[in-house]
Amino acid sequence: MEKENISTYTFQPLQPNPALRRLDALIGRWELRGRTLDTAEDNITGWVNFEWLPGGFFLQATGETVFMGTKIQSLEILGYDPETQNFPANVYSNMDGKVVQYYWDIQGDIVTHWTEGSKYTGTLSEDGNTLSGGWRPQEGTEGSPESTYDAVMTRID
Repeated sequence: MEKENISTYTFQPLQPNPALRRLDALIGRWELRGRTLDTAEDNITGWVNFEWLPGGFFLQATGETVFMGTKIQSLEILGYDPETQNFPANVYSNMDGKVVQYYWDIQGDIVTHWTEGSKYTGTLSEDGNTLSGGWRPQEGTEGSPESTYDAVMTRID
């Protein structure tokens, strides 16, 4: 039996699922301002930067938020699940060393982001540079400041 000549093999990389292009709406650096529903003053500030990882299969979000005086730093990696047609994400933060599962979806100008017990729904402005919305507890779940607040993100870069 003759051995195949490995030097003639050409690697053909796969292409990212076209649905990932919906995440392009998030690309860039954003400033975050918001408030829990129990206050009239902003008590949430921060920033987040979204960028594609090499190959275009995953989106990386790095950020820092000061939430009611507590600094939260995080790294989030988003991919695409063709079975559910949404974007699962793993979040790594400085809070407790646990990997937290989130999900994303973007349909037109509506952005949703959720985890067990709470969901964010926001609307992108016509120019795509402002995302306004809020986190709310999912039905049957008791709210807390961490799951009940409004926020506006403004693209700064």
